[in-house]
Amino acid sequence: MWIRKSNIEKLSADVKRLIAGEAIDIRDNREGPLRILKNDIQTLAAYKKEQVDVLQQERDILKDTLADISHQLKTPLTSMMIMTELLEDAPPEKRAELVSNIQSSLHRTEWLISALLKMAKLDAKTIEFRKEKIHSNDLIEAAIAPLNIQLELKEQEIEIIGSQELNCDKRWTAEALGNVIKNASEHGPAGQAIKIEVGANPISTWIRVTDAGKGLDRRQIAKIFKRFENSDGSKGYGIGLPLAQTIMKSQFGDIDVDGGGKGIGATFTLKFYNKVKSG
Repeated sequence: MWIRKSNIEKLSADVKRLIAGEAIDIRDNREGPLRILKNDIQTLAAYKKEQVDVLQQERDILKDTLADISHQLKTPLTSMMIMTELLEDAPPEKRAELVSNIQSSLHRTEWLISALLKMAKLDAKTIEFRKEKIHSNDLIEAAIAPLNIQLELKEQEIEIIGSQELNCDKRWTAEALGNVIKNASEHGPAGQAIKIEVGANPISTWIRVTDAGKGLDRRQIAKIFKRFENSDGSKGYGIGLPLAQTIMKSQFGDIDVDGGGKGIGATFTLKFYNKVKSG
């Protein structure tokens, strides 16, 4: 079957327009090999546009993330620079206070950088989760270990109720649970226990962490898993809970929040689904 030269020239011009990014439709409903070629080119063009759109979205996300990281790091670094300058002329008693504040800022900055690196690895999907059978008591112990000093300073005890066998990546899940417990410690009053309940139902095995704070309202819950946003304007960086949720979702789990209130603290429930959650 012969194809007219004019049709080839028009198709060539249309392909150039598609390459240039123009939104044109060259599909053809008529019979013949030229129709098949046109429709295949249109499909290829649509696929190319979809890939370009995805790349642009990723660039936008990266741009916003880098801006947030820059802001989060700039604040403590600026504070430490100012305190360092004040050290030279400060009296002895004030120097001790400044040094203590600098050390505190250094520890917080170290934690922030570590959390950001972990989040970056998760976003890039370079983490290979190694699920294994683990007892909930072992997981809770691993999650609490880095928080012992914080809990001791606030005179907070951990009350554990129940136990279950879990199927998860111990290291990363301990990181997620630890961030939830850290949040409970920061929002709970000194001298009050943090309750950790463990249980199971036909759908999931779960670990429930409840603090003794004043609870969360709907506005706070709505943004609690958004990066770099604080629920109450506290000194937190707004990265611990989003990191915990990302870790759980990467293992086909989830975190539910009950705001509590009226004398009941907030409750965070880490869910490990027995089967892959659909939808």
